[in-house]
Amino acid sequence: MNMDVQEYLPFLIPLLLLQLVLMVTALVMIIRQEHFKYLNKVVWIIIVLLLNIIGPILYFVLERR
Repeated sequence: MNMDVQEYLPFLIPLLLLQLVLMVTALVMIIRQEHFKYLNKVVWIIIVLLLNIIGPILYFVLERR
């Protein structure tokens, strides 16, 4: 099985850009936010950093006002 990375780049680059935008947006919103419904600031930052796409989506769904 020979995998050519360049063959997958048209699919990987938009996915990586989406992940980067979601992560940066969520981190900025977490840093600016004072009160949280479910978790504290440090836990949200760890979740967003460790759970690539899922972490920011969880933050936006659970902490949206």
